[in-house]
Amino acid sequence: MSIFNQKSKFKVKTEVRAVKKTLPEKPKPKPTSAPPSTSRIPSSVRASPSTTSTPRASPLPPSARKSQIGSSRYLDPSSALKAPSSSTSSNSRKRPRASHSPASPSFDSDSDSDSASDDDWQDQLDPRKRLKRLEQLRRHDPNRRVRHPKMWKGDRESEGELLPIIHAVEVASLSEKCQPVMGLSRDEVGVRLRYPGSNHREKYELVKGKDKIEGAQDILTVVRHVASIYLSEEEARPFLDQNSGIYRRLERCKNLNDGKGFKEALKEYSESLFALQRKGVIAKNLENMRGVPQELVAFILDQVYDRTVAPKVELLAKYENGTDNVYGELLHPFISDIFERTQLTSDMVFVDLGSGVGNVVLQAALEIGCESWGCEMMENACNLADAQKREFAARCRLWGVAPGKVHLERGDFRKNEPILESLKRADVVLVNNQAFTSQLNDNLVNMFLDLKIGCKIVSLKTFVHDNKLAENDVASSILDVEHLTYPEEYVSWTGAAGTYCISTRK
Repeated sequence: MSIFNQKSKFKVKTEVRAVKKTLPEKPKPKPTSAPPSTSRIPSSVRASPSTTSTPRASPLPPSARKSQIGSSRYLDPSSALKAPSSSTSSNSRKRPRASHSPASPSFDSDSDSDSASDDDWQDQLDPRKRLKRLEQLRRHDPNRRVRHPKMWKGDRESEGELLPIIHAVEVASLSEKCQPVMGLSRDEVGVRLRYPGSNHREKYELVKGKDKIEGAQDILTVVRHVASIYLSEEEARPFLDQNSGIYRRLERCKNLNDGKGFKEALKEYSESLFALQRKGVIAKNLENMRGVPQELVAFILDQVYDRTVAPKVELLAKYENGTDNVYGELLHPFISDIFERTQLTSDMVFVDLGSGVGNVVLQAALEIGCESWGCEMMENACNLADAQKREFAARCRLWGVAPGKVHLERGDFRKNEPILESLKRADVVLVNNQAFTSQLNDNLVNMFLDLKIGCKIVSLKTFVHDNKLAENDVASSILDVEHLTYPEEYVSWTGAAGTYCISTRK
């Protein structure tokens, strides 16, 4: 995907040349040395990923992440329970995700000039250039309306409605055994973060803990997204100026462990954004948008996941082995690719059969703006999905973006009436049937008889097989199947590439 921006990441062989220079002095054969560090290389582009390791690198950090993002259930939950490595933005906890966006720009790090091309370096320093490049690659949906109808427009008559969000401080704080960062004392870690769509600010503590949200990095990512996406180039200059911009000051203070300077820069950010909100600038700019960048989609979904699912992710391990009820996730980049291939738009209907905690359903609603349905029968997954739906609705208002309508159903999708009715109108159906029994796959084929002509069915296993059994005759007569390959780091249960199918209803 375009956001990986992988062009020049393999120039680490400069270290290998240094090794060769020592060979004439020591002709004795040496054991193969460990490969150079890949800390700056997204896991999605590493040469030899383990096929059993959890796919995880630094998403925006996310989104997610991670970002962020998707999930459709069924597969080994053990991968989903491995603690992720530290993220460069939302620091999503206990969630396997592939790297789906570059890390936030680091102004004070000593990066190797050989590790990136000139264009990559320019993009690192100027997030707006990178976002413009990404947006040029996305389809334009003229029917999409991004601005949330209930966003706070800066009206002086109303200070804005308090939103029922889960604050970061509720999952990452001193009371959660986290430690202060940037040289701050325990009574200095509290801050509030302003978002573009509301006058309601989120409570953070500038702390760090294992598998916890890293408040300072989360704040940095929010500031970067606000300035890069919500503002014009002129409006964004005080935030993104490479010499004196607010983002650079925040980044520098974080790197230098200057907590007080970080808080002062954050205060200036809040005041500057508040002034723009009062003038109606944010509402006006959102009104003209016709899509939400994938980077922002992944980050919002990661924020939702980190505050609802991650603290209780161990519940997803409670499944019945050998049945259809096994949990696994399709990650944000994979889902975005699916949306592109199926040409899903905001006036269409998306259905996820076996929707787990609802990540894919939420991603379709936010990234595409379409009517989005999901059905899940695992009780724990359903409870977490409901929690995500509530947080998703509140957080979309916080960001000022309007998602499509979200419908999450409980129970067996073969018997759920709202789901059966939605299938008749569906334009794209997702079925993560990697671990489905043959009986359930046959039941699905019979359900596909009710799909409208041209509906796309995305599955990890084909419903049409070479051996022409009676059950498969139905599938071959109603489906045209295209076999495709997804790259590494696209699913939660393995870092390896794999295959999937897009079937079209004849």
